[in-house]
Amino acid sequence: MNYDRADKIHIRDLLIRTVIGIYPHERGIRQDLMINLTLYTNQRPAADADDFNLTVDYQAVQESVVELAESSSFGLIEALASAIAVLLLEVEGVSACRVTVDKPNVLRYSKSVAVEIFRES
Repeated sequence: MNYDRADKIHIRDLLIRTVIGIYPHERGIRQDLMINLTLYTNQRPAADADDFNLTVDYQAVQESVVELAESSSFGLIEALASAIAVLLLEVEGVSACRVTVDKPNVLRYSKSVAVEIFRES
């Protein structure tokens, strides 16, 4: 499938606080992360019928991602991104996803460090 031309739902700039990091000083604190999600899904049926029941419930998706992220304690943002992707691919109608996790203020002179992954079912 050509995902460049696919329908997408974006959830942008989702701010969460979680335990993340590999260093001892990071393990006892909650840090801010910025998460961006792209869900690849066919929006034509929902758009044609103007019917909420035919689309992805992005509020429910957001709540699930927040719950997963805030209750986790991964060492790597890569691992968190992968776990979120697994969750998203379980959502009915989602054929692929892109997950970006930004960890702000982790490197001097940088606004953030980010990992972006793409997964498909």
